[in-house]
Amino acid sequence: MNFTAAKRLNAIDSPSFSELFEAKKQYTGKTGQEVIDFSIGSSNIPPHESVKKALADAALSDQSYQYSLSALPETAEAVQKWYKNRYGVELASDELVTLKGSQEALSHIPMAFCDPGDLVLIPDPYYPIYGTAPKLAGADIFFMPLKEENGYLIDFEAIPDEVARKAKLMYVSYPNNPTGKTAPDSFYEQLIRFAKKNEIIVLHDNAYSELVFDQKPGKSFLSYEGAREVGFELNSFSKSYSMGGARLAVMVGNRELISCYNKLMNMIDFQAFGAVQKAGISALEHAHEFVPALRQEYKRRRDLFIEQFRKAGWDIEAPEATMFVWAKIPDQYTDSAQFNQILLERAGVLANAGTSFGNEGNRHVRFALVRSDKEVIEAACRIKKAQIV
Repeated sequence: MNFTAAKRLNAIDSPSFSELFEAKKQYTGKTGQEVIDFSIGSSNIPPHESVKKALADAALSDQSYQYSLSALPETAEAVQKWYKNRYGVELASDELVTLKGSQEALSHIPMAFCDPGDLVLIPDPYYPIYGTAPKLAGADIFFMPLKEENGYLIDFEAIPDEVARKAKLMYVSYPNNPTGKTAPDSFYEQLIRFAKKNEIIVLHDNAYSELVFDQKPGKSFLSYEGAREVGFELNSFSKSYSMGGARLAVMVGNRELISCYNKLMNMIDFQAFGAVQKAGISALEHAHEFVPALRQEYKRRRDLFIEQFRKAGWDIEAPEATMFVWAKIPDQYTDSAQFNQILLERAGVLANAGTSFGNEGNRHVRFALVRSDKEVIEAACRIKKAQIV
């Protein structure tokens, strides 16, 4: 028999992480030297002890193995309390829903709001699922270049009027992955005006508001007047609470949009495992202890990384936020994928090519701050010895 995949799978590019994994194996097999891998943003910082205990205790409860048809009442209450205390945002019970991580929602949102031929506005560079999910829903994409000279902010005036009028949905994310940039209040005010004028749904991916280093703490999109009228926000437990493997996030905002998303997901899946929800509640209850220390640790790692790579001859701009370093490649190189291959082959150091995040990433590579101090120092020494920069 001849089996043919659905044409929609043509929208899915070959996963860059899979390719990098294969390249690592080949390098180690050839040289016998371990690769220092900065390519994937999987935190090596464990969650708060209370989170692990809450998860373990709940996993022993028979009740946890019932279907989760909705968020546990105590989960919803914990999220409402946290949003009020942390962001000054009041949430009604029908203005939030729990998710199995933000990736679940990022993957399905275009399916809930877009018909084939509808237009989605995506920043470039972008987190890869932003560019894939609309295609799977049959929607078209208009990429909004994030330029260094504009502080990597979306330039609303550069979006043609006919594109803005046609657009149905817009992905926005600050603090931004991969650039590590934050957005000022004036940006969000302009975003809301733009969305209202053109009747565009705003999806704000707020995964890194707890990892802002040298400025005021990150805000919620819903902190801004009028935001709830035009969109909603995702907030993840993965980065802020080191719960990447225990999939949990929340979607909050416009109740009509929440209802539409719920209608789709109630047919596709159930809610997050009850034991994971219990762990999430504990994470929110101990946020005041855990998050400041987590933020300080990533800031310390950032500073060490910048210092050591500068010693190696690579002057990299320090990110304002997130757990990533968006490093401009040296002038003598023209392609980030090629440069990333050189880093691996000549130094045994692996980043992620900027082109994995869109065409605008061609002059950069992304490093995740997930390696030990010893490995960071060793990586910088290898790069200097190999005279790559």
